[in-house]
Amino acid sequence: MDNPRTEDPRARVYARRKASKTTEQLTTPSINTNTMEEIDLNRPDLYINRELSLLAFHRRVLAQAKDTSKPLLERLRFLCIASSNLDEFYEVRVAGLKEQVQFGSVQTGADNLSPQEILNRISIAAHDFVDEQYRLLNNEIIPSLEKENIYFLKRDQWNETQNQWIRDYFNNELLPILSPIGLDPAHPFPRILNKSLNFIVSLKGKDAFGRNIDMAVVQAPRALPRLISLPAEASQRPQEFVFLSSIIHAHVADLFPGMEVLGCYQFRLTRNSDLFVDEEEVDDLLRALEGELPGRRYGDSVRLEVADNCPEKIVNYLLKKFQLEQRELFQVNGPVNLGRLIAIPDMLDRPELKYPSFTSGLPKNLGRNLFATIREGDVLLHHPFQSFTPVIDFVRQAAADPQVLAIKQTLYRTGPDSVLVDALVEAAKAGKEITVVVELRARFDEEANIRLANRLQEAGAHVVYGVVGFKTHAKIMMIIRREGKKLRRYVHLGTGNYHAKTARIYTDYGLFTCDEDIGEDVHKIFMQLTSLGRNAKMRKMLQAPFTLHSGMIERIAREAENAKEGKPAHIIVKVNALTEAEIIRSLYRASMAGVKIDLIVRGICCLRPGVEGISENIHVRSVVGRFLEHTRCFYFHNDGKPEVYCASADWMDRNLLKRVEECFPIEHPELKERVIEQGLKLYLADNTQAWVLDSEGNYTWLKPKEGEAPISAQTTLLQHLTDKA
Repeated sequence: MDNPRTEDPRARVYARRKASKTTEQLTTPSINTNTMEEIDLNRPDLYINRELSLLAFHRRVLAQAKDTSKPLLERLRFLCIASSNLDEFYEVRVAGLKEQVQFGSVQTGADNLSPQEILNRISIAAHDFVDEQYRLLNNEIIPSLEKENIYFLKRDQWNETQNQWIRDYFNNELLPILSPIGLDPAHPFPRILNKSLNFIVSLKGKDAFGRNIDMAVVQAPRALPRLISLPAEASQRPQEFVFLSSIIHAHVADLFPGMEVLGCYQFRLTRNSDLFVDEEEVDDLLRALEGELPGRRYGDSVRLEVADNCPEKIVNYLLKKFQLEQRELFQVNGPVNLGRLIAIPDMLDRPELKYPSFTSGLPKNLGRNLFATIREGDVLLHHPFQSFTPVIDFVRQAAADPQVLAIKQTLYRTGPDSVLVDALVEAAKAGKEITVVVELRARFDEEANIRLANRLQEAGAHVVYGVVGFKTHAKIMMIIRREGKKLRRYVHLGTGNYHAKTARIYTDYGLFTCDEDIGEDVHKIFMQLTSLGRNAKMRKMLQAPFTLHSGMIERIAREAENAKEGKPAHIIVKVNALTEAEIIRSLYRASMAGVKIDLIVRGICCLRPGVEGISENIHVRSVVGRFLEHTRCFYFHNDGKPEVYCASADWMDRNLLKRVEECFPIEHPELKERVIEQGLKLYLADNTQAWVLDSEGNYTWLKPKEGEAPISAQTTLLQHLTDKA
């Protein structure tokens, strides 16, 4: 067996869920909307499956790689992003479904599909997705790159000079660190690292000890690049690349002297990478996660990718070894580690084949002294069109300001070399009271977050890890400054992470304010996170898991009541995902009451728009472009007195009911208008990067109609908000 288990602790959790008659979700007060009770809004056909909707989003990303209007190297980048997305989909979503089947869970979502049914449908869609990836790479991207004098050389294309250089590279860089493993009773099949590049080699003959070994495994070194740029002395053209896999293929026989290599085939195994900690039984979350991290690389097998020329006998051998089924096999015509091609755009100085560079702008009213600026009025930043630097400067100025007494902040993802963490360390060393809530369970960032938590503690900061059972996903920062005889709270609230790198590629909002009520609300949230006590009533903000879910449902219901009374009623929502069933039912009721509802949902959308008599007034679109859409904004017409909120939370079960999230009002009239016009209505007008969802669950890419001017929300914001504006 690949990964034998004894008394898997996950089984206990599934058993608890199965035995429990109540949901694990935090209950929220039900909202009585008094609407058309004869229509059953729990019908499974009114809901799109979550996993299949996520796969549909990955297809929209892949479609960007097909778009010949985009710069060529950006098309390649989108191809790689789509591949990485599918990797994570299998590591987490498919792995979770397989666990449910393994432990006998029959839990279904609103769509009423069983885990096994979903896996069957995923297999069909994923195989089609992968086939499209490699067709696009081989038939479109690579030929287009060759027209631009960028070449991936195959073995039969190497000239004598290149053959010699590659042989030297193999002998000097690869041979000393490769450890081929012959498979016999003394050398069992090695443990295969998650998503690593490997080769299974078919052999004939006897080794040095006279043993008949017909199979061996070669594991590619993780430290070496998967693409090697040939130097000038070995190149006929300026930009020629060789795959590491091709080099190993060419010289694999050198690893087995005296034996005949019959075949060498690359393969890659994807494993369950979702860390498991039974939080009901753990005493120290940090230590528990540290113990789980090494196992992530060797979780249960969920997918096998293998070269399409690999013989059926060897394929079946690998499937049996990893305990996988035929539907979990992907035979590919090209590199099995497609995502590694993402290094190419950064390796090439070809600006004409990339998006034009830009310099993020700054609001005109943003002075050098951020505290003075914020006292004059709220400041709203729209990343990446506007710079993330003021957020970092906010902490740096606080560290240097003798009037600043304390800084409190949540950290979910920051990146490995965070300038913001550097600033917090400086502030701690300067004697400020620093309190940081680090979410250790941010998926795939657990190891980095453990390191930064230790670093902050060493600098003298107070570090806590949030609330067991509820991830801290809120993006909040508070600086307490003495001004005269009183203390003033300065606050930053965001829709995205405190991550300088993603602030260049994700669209997000960040609000600076010293509003007393919001400052008091943020203070209460930090008190919840760092101490023990009852939930305190918020003045202006909404907070998950306490008031955000019910607060959104109340506002949706208010629009429905206004529509019933003949008043104008309109809801615009922009989120990354919409899955929570009670929110969806509330939107259906509002639509049935006559409310106009526009939903801009980047990724997963389980709501089915355009259903006669139910969701005819609901329109859903997804915008996919150069930047990853990440803002969460909510607009409610409110009988002519519009309410606008931004939030860290999507409309998903986990965000609304199982996480600590913040949702904050945009009250300054000018800033409110900016969010409505630039953050919502502009995206509703987009006719070049928008995809429209129909009642069948299919997305159609919008194109300008004849005589219609093309509108791209992201391009328009680049033109208006960056330094080039």
